[in-house]
Amino acid sequence: MLPSVLRCACPISTTLAFTRPLAHFRPHMAPDPNRPVEGAIRTKLTQQLEPEHLEVHNESHMHAVPPGSESHFRVLVVSPRFDGLSLLQRHRLVNETLAEELKTCVHALAIQAKTPLQWGSNPSIAKSPPCMGGSKGDHTVEEKLKAGRD
Repeated sequence: MLPSVLRCACPISTTLAFTRPLAHFRPHMAPDPNRPVEGAIRTKLTQQLEPEHLEVHNESHMHAVPPGSESHFRVLVVSPRFDGLSLLQRHRLVNETLAEELKTCVHALAIQAKTPLQWGSNPSIAKSPPCMGGSKGDHTVEEKLKAGRD
């Protein structure tokens, strides 16, 4: 598993953190080197979609994975690039942007892709349901994940 995470770790330059309201931007401190997948997701979405608002949430802690994992994410992307596109087309655009991460180290990606007009009328992000995965009750999952890294 570790080699696949390292393949996802792209060089990350300083990016912008987008906060409410839409027109307010503030420089973001250097991305956390301990979260390379989250940083790569943020960087790629920023470069490709030029969002007015972007949230990247690592929800791995809600699943049966070791502490510090980067495998389950929820993103909220508000971009003028979505104007005129169907919801399916927006999701495809996000998935294409993150194709490498989805092939290698991201197990699950929840997407909210909104136009600036949609965001203006409903500035909220949906909450993820609790994990119901089969491995959640499997107390040997730690051993299985460790064996997969070796």
